[in-house]
Amino acid sequence: MPLPSAAGTAVAAAVAVASAALAAALAVLPGAALAAEAPGSSSFTISDPRIKESSGLAASRIHPGVYWTHNDSDDGPYVYAVDSATGRTVARVTLTGIGKPRDVEAISLGPDGQLYVGDIGDNRNGTWEHVWIYRFPEPKQLGDVTVKAAQFTVRYADGPRNAEALMVHPVTGRVYIASKDENKGGLYEGPAELSADGSNVFRRVADVPWVTDGAFSPDGNRLTLRGYFWARTYPWKNGGPEGEGERVEAPWQGQAESVTYTPDGSTLMFGAEGQGSRVIAVPAGAAPTAGASAAPPAPGGPGPSAAEPTGSFGKGAVVLAVGLVVVFAAKRLLGRRRN
Repeated sequence: MPLPSAAGTAVAAAVAVASAALAAALAVLPGAALAAEAPGSSSFTISDPRIKESSGLAASRIHPGVYWTHNDSDDGPYVYAVDSATGRTVARVTLTGIGKPRDVEAISLGPDGQLYVGDIGDNRNGTWEHVWIYRFPEPKQLGDVTVKAAQFTVRYADGPRNAEALMVHPVTGRVYIASKDENKGGLYEGPAELSADGSNVFRRVADVPWVTDGAFSPDGNRLTLRGYFWARTYPWKNGGPEGEGERVEAPWQGQAESVTYTPDGSTLMFGAEGQGSRVIAVPAGAAPTAGASAAPPAPGGPGPSAAEPTGSFGKGAVVLAVGLVVVFAAKRLLGRRRN
């Protein structure tokens, strides 16, 4: 039987609305899909049995999807490049021109294209008179190679301390170290330029919680710090973090030792010690507002729901779902009236 004109008009209107919604969703999704598929933005497992205590992470800028890491201690002067697509090591860099590493805890990539390795741990609970930073250019070709590194001696203005986080600001190139203290850690600022002659004195510029690693966003406007049970992102203003920061949904990883941003700043990569350790990708979210405050999470406590849609991808997905439902309903209605 022919469809009544009024009903046909209503169904046609519903189909038109659904088509418009679907078109809007498809217009939003391509960019989000590309971002989700960007090299190095997905979780991966480090498969190299030599990497048993991955204690730092730095995303390569010239090798998409590659992350630099190193062991905590008792390994030697080695830095590894891991391909996140396979979890396999694609390069091992052997550093020469330095002393014997004591307790390597962090790695960061500076705006000068050089990797900074922080031999800044102090298993004697803050009794080393000095610690070291090693620096070498990021290799342009991946493969096992030996390079001569610069070595910088570091002292703290307020005395020795244990630390596990070293961050190089991606715009200024200034180096920062966060000490690890169960009472009140500190964020320390290095000189404008490191000197291989004499000592480089780092001065306390802010109080921070118990920190095991940290990373600046690629634009330098955010600083993310992590501990064993928490992670927070702070606005970076006037050479320091502002406010209480914003909670990040960091994964529970046991010996949680590392964090870095993907090169596009959209994702935080969280790593941990242990053979076959997992590096977990978490959306970075927008920069928090200076002065924003949130209650700190309970140890190991759950964060915001991972299923909550965020950003353009979440909105696009909702629009797409609604559009598909309306189209399906309209088709069923047309079918029934024609029978």
